[in-house]
Amino acid sequence: MNRVVVKVGGSLYDWPPLAVRLRQFLDQFERHRVWVVPGGGPFADAVRFVDQTYHLGEEAAHWLALQSLRLAADFLRYLLPGWQNAIVDMYRFAIEDEARPDHLPHIWDVTSDSLAARLARVVEAQHLILLKSVDPGTDWLTNGVVDEHFSSIATIAPFRIEVINFRSWQPTDLRTTT
Repeated sequence: MNRVVVKVGGSLYDWPPLAVRLRQFLDQFERHRVWVVPGGGPFADAVRFVDQTYHLGEEAAHWLALQSLRLAADFLRYLLPGWQNAIVDMYRFAIEDEARPDHLPHIWDVTSDSLAARLARVVEAQHLILLKSVDPGTDWLTNGVVDEHFSSIATIAPFRIEVINFRSWQPTDLRTTT
């Protein structure tokens, strides 16, 4: 069975068609093992604000941002009633991943993009899909579409990586392979 990790960018959370489009998108993978990774969006932005205001430091901010992903996951569970079991608790994943010698660093350069790539590596996924609010362009690894740490994972990734501007994605774009 193919394994697919789909990261839903937090920049999509203000987009009213998100729930319907996301269900349509995920339904094409019904015969795959799918993990849905929430982006931080406004939840992580709240942690960024608190860190900037109180200078918590990257270690404390890292763990608070991971906890904010639990709220983002709950939001996605609300939007995706049929996919609730696929939505990953990234805080729990990060705690478990700490036991692995190559876990992610605790810095702001590591966002849910890198977390999704790390999950894809750990679960041995064949495909990582990043749903974004921007067109990736050809130089998406270096033009700010993904976090700064992501390229160090992507260059050695044993899985296919795809970046999709989900705001322009249409159900007619459904894939027949993966």
